[in-house]
Amino acid sequence: MTFLAHALSRVKPSATIAVTQKARDLKAQGREVISLSVGEPDFDTPEHIRNAGKAAIDRGETRYTPVLGIPQLREAVARKFKRENGLDYKASDTIVATGGKHILFNAFLATINPGDEVIITAPYWVSYPEMVAICGGKSVFVDTKMEDGFKLQPEALEAAITHKTKWLVLNSPSNPSGAAYSYDEMKKVTDVLLRHPQVHVLTDDIYEHLVYGDFKFVTPAQVEPNLIERTLTMNGVSKAYAMTGWRIGYAAGPSKLIKAMDLLQGQQTSGACSIAQWAAVEALDGPQEHLATFRKAFQERRDLVVSMLNQAKYLKCPTPEGAFYVFPSCAEAIGRKTPAGKVIETDEDFVTELLEAEGVAVVHGSAFGTGPNFRISYAASALTLETACEKIQSFCASLK
Repeated sequence: MTFLAHALSRVKPSATIAVTQKARDLKAQGREVISLSVGEPDFDTPEHIRNAGKAAIDRGETRYTPVLGIPQLREAVARKFKRENGLDYKASDTIVATGGKHILFNAFLATINPGDEVIITAPYWVSYPEMVAICGGKSVFVDTKMEDGFKLQPEALEAAITHKTKWLVLNSPSNPSGAAYSYDEMKKVTDVLLRHPQVHVLTDDIYEHLVYGDFKFVTPAQVEPNLIERTLTMNGVSKAYAMTGWRIGYAAGPSKLIKAMDLLQGQQTSGACSIAQWAAVEALDGPQEHLATFRKAFQERRDLVVSMLNQAKYLKCPTPEGAFYVFPSCAEAIGRKTPAGKVIETDEDFVTELLEAEGVAVVHGSAFGTGPNFRISYAASALTLETACEKIQSFCASLK
């Protein structure tokens, strides 16, 4: 008998956390390091939201809350889905948890039996397959292509569905590619799902408000209302409201699923932080002017990074629709040598040598299921990004 659970053997450490820690270690050794590995806005939480948190403390809102969330926040969530997405969820259809990751994990834990299949598009956020593995499910990866904008094609989705398929996970805009689905693109996906009533949809909409230019965000149940009874629509305040540390995620979905997640959460964490929940009420119901400021800054940074990376030797970088990531290809660098004679055999070699040579930390694409690519987070100042991109250009130019 072993002490640790067998499930741990199915789980890999987070590559993004590993790269971030390596960058910290190099900094501790006195190296100058620019870390573009973390998916976290560099803005402060807007003042009116911070003030709502302070006011909650002063009112004594510091005790246990209902497992599903305080009524005021669940009502705000329902209003948000109606106002911004045209979805008619009742407050009783909603759940609040300790971050979006907690929502996703509870949904999988509440529904997956051994052998159940979950379709995940590659490139994917690193935690999706690990959550599925912990719950005893099987991840079915569907590759996407740069020439298709890293978006799931309906024919590929159709081919991946079996009688064991329980979920499709759809992240738009995407981490790591920044790809987002237009109405027409999403409609092609939902048309496939209508033909397979056993498949449920788990939408990760956490980057909803971070889309650029004239792009219009849509979510699956908005495009195809007939899917609402088998869709869990997940979102949170972390990215659009610069509240990563407040740890508030929320979702709405079928009552049977919400009740099951309530049961699990009641034995895990119970309710999320009371103070953070009151701040989230203000985030959803309060002034939204900061969103335009965030979007403008991120779009300018995106355009800067895409332009500079496309000027680097051996790199090709598409322009994503949203989030704050780019996912360039380094395929032309594979097989080339560094000045020290090291052969770049994989995208992991590329990012490792980039960190050693130039002190720029990014994440290799194979960690997200697609290579040879790498992910850059442009949630940093323009000056930092310009310096980092110059270093990337220098590194690429040194390869022979």
